[in-house]
Amino acid sequence: MSDPVNLATALVAAAADRPDTLAVAAPVGRRASGDHVRLTYDALNRRSDAVAHGLVEAGIVRGTRTALMVRPGLDLFSVAFALLKVGAVPVLVDPGIGRRHVRACLARAAPEALIGVPAAHLARMLFGWGKGSVRRLVTAGPWAPWGGPTLRGLTATGRARGAFPIADTGPDDLAAIVFTSGSTGPPKGVRYSHGNLAAQMRAVRELLGVQPGEVDLPTFPLFALFDPALGMSTVIPRMDPSHPARANPALLAHTIASFGVSTMFGSPALLDNLGRWGGGGGVRFPSLRRVVSAGAPVRPEIVERLRPLLGDGGRILTPYGATEALPVAVIDHEEILGETRAATERGGGVCVGRPVPSIEVAVISVSDEPVESWDEALRLPPGEIGEIVVKGPQVTRGYVDAPHHDRLAKIADGDGFRHRMGDLGYLDGEGRLWMVGRKSHRVETPGGTLYPVQCEGVFNCHPGVRRSALVGVGEPGRAEPVLCVELEAEARTADRAALTDELLALGGAHPHTGGIRTILYRRGFPVDIRHNAKIDRPLLARWAARKLGRRP
Repeated sequence: MSDPVNLATALVAAAADRPDTLAVAAPVGRRASGDHVRLTYDALNRRSDAVAHGLVEAGIVRGTRTALMVRPGLDLFSVAFALLKVGAVPVLVDPGIGRRHVRACLARAAPEALIGVPAAHLARMLFGWGKGSVRRLVTAGPWAPWGGPTLRGLTATGRARGAFPIADTGPDDLAAIVFTSGSTGPPKGVRYSHGNLAAQMRAVRELLGVQPGEVDLPTFPLFALFDPALGMSTVIPRMDPSHPARANPALLAHTIASFGVSTMFGSPALLDNLGRWGGGGGVRFPSLRRVVSAGAPVRPEIVERLRPLLGDGGRILTPYGATEALPVAVIDHEEILGETRAATERGGGVCVGRPVPSIEVAVISVSDEPVESWDEALRLPPGEIGEIVVKGPQVTRGYVDAPHHDRLAKIADGDGFRHRMGDLGYLDGEGRLWMVGRKSHRVETPGGTLYPVQCEGVFNCHPGVRRSALVGVGEPGRAEPVLCVELEAEARTADRAALTDELLALGGAHPHTGGIRTILYRRGFPVDIRHNAKIDRPLLARWAARKLGRRP
């Protein structure tokens, strides 16, 4: 029998070792100088104990699937750790995917309970979220006219009952259901086991090298839930987490300086804005030791702008992974700027680094069909482009109620399995992984297959290009490659004909981009809702078809 595994034990240990250390600080009000409400490790542990007792009283017990729709703040941390302690299963859906998709996700996950702010409960009643499955309601707010207790009431009820006995969950027990953002297909509910979460925590600790007492500013709230296990203090930023690209860099800077933030997580879109803002005013953050960028490939110029803002010895890390497997590989700014950038600008793709120690990476031939079982003969040699496949303890086993997606994404391998990332890339001679684009985004032309990220690197090095996106217009095999370009602000008034000639000349210098002869300009690209960084290429392809007078 396996030993129990539960991340909540890390919070209990932190509360015993560092009871008076800041665990979580959340902003109050909207002014940069506004107050923060704070919880120490001891207070967070006791509060989550009280919530856990209250949840059991309300019928939310071990194994209860519970939709968690609480805004980033003290309630999110208290409830998340309470659910872990109980052994219940939080169901996490990005509200930004739209009410129709939220309804479909909850229908698939079939939660029995919903803990949410009043707006979430109103949406549940108006749009049928969780209809047919949700039977227990808890409101994270002062009033609950739809029935069920409030979180405040449950906490008050459980406060006198002392420590909560943490569920002795095993490594294979279901810990959470986390839905993908739907940026590369329909949102899918990823089944996290307690063993997956523990392996993620170990991998993140090794990757970051954090020390107890450090301060984290996570602009993607779910990543913050690892902080107590890592001994870090969490400062929740004053921003809308569903729109990271709109985060106010001045407010972020104020928070970094006020709390002495040592670690910051951000999407490339958020970090791009911060780097542009800070670089223009000579801003520096002496306390900032590391910045972690994830959610989409980060362009070298973003790294270059951001690096001077960090303290001495500060590092920018860009881990690679997905909701189903995180982290997979990592690279830092020195290797990007000193070596791999040049290859990216020649069309080599984006280097995402070396696999983390717990992950095995392989590359197999590109196929849109299931691969039933693993065979070493599937493995391609270094340098050949194919689909990235991973194996390791932080790789999730499957999706909730989606056998078709399981068959497409998982490969049986003895008693275990491998996960198909859906990304295309290759391994170089040094064992580094390079990413060239999503499998579903490859452009199949009469002259061969083009890989978007590989091609875009050639054009992105033009000083007038903020970013570009390669799409195909037409049927696979006969598609016309079209480069969509978003310009830097100062280039928007430039002569478009001359600019197009310069870009075509750039492309013509490389064999794989020489056939790209159509360029369209667009102010702003459609992006994913989670990180505002993944470009929605299918939507962009339909726009390009309309601009060219073709059928989408």
